[in-house]
Amino acid sequence: EILKTRLREQAFLNAGIHIQISDERDPDNIICENFCYEGGISSFVEYLNKKKAVELVHPDIIHFSTVADDDQATAEVAMQYNDSYNELILSFANNIHTTDGGTHEEGFKRSLTRVMNDYARKYNLLKDSDKNLTGDDVREGLTVVISIKVKDAQFEGQTKAKLGNTEISGLVSNMMNDKLSTYLEENPATARAIFDKALA
Repeated sequence: EILKTRLREQAFLNAGIHIQISDERDPDNIICENFCYEGGISSFVEYLNKKKAVELVHPDIIHFSTVADDDQATAEVAMQYNDSYNELILSFANNIHTTDGGTHEEGFKRSLTRVMNDYARKYNLLKDSDKNLTGDDVREGLTVVISIKVKDAQFEGQTKAKLGNTEISGLVSNMMNDKLSTYLEENPATARAIFDKALA
């Protein structure tokens, strides 16, 4: 099960790669499983929400990617809201699961809160007297996968559980500021559904 989970994860993180695992412990009952996801981390988000058996707030998975100006790093985010009260953030650096987060997660969280509040103010979803939405408000019911690939990855601690590259925070943050703002402008129905959830 541990191997299967890890290999499935790798197939999600590397769109289109085909991984097969065979359990040959019982020669009379060899079990083969294949993992291949053309949709990459968007398929990962879809899989996670299906596993949780939740109602979706919007049907489409929001997906963004970017490349650093110096070509030393790439960042990719896939996210979708459901009707639960729990957030699920899975972050990866060079295909390693960063269980304690790090700069990529920080950049994502900071910019998500900022973009949501800016949009809510612009369209009067928040009145002048209303307080800004908090990070917890805008992440409620959110399933998100963050995957970055960076040439010189710096991890904190032996277990590589936390990413330390400071430039990655800005890379993810700028991508979210730019692309999520545009997405919300171009998809008002989805934006409204997300805000109804955050403001409830």
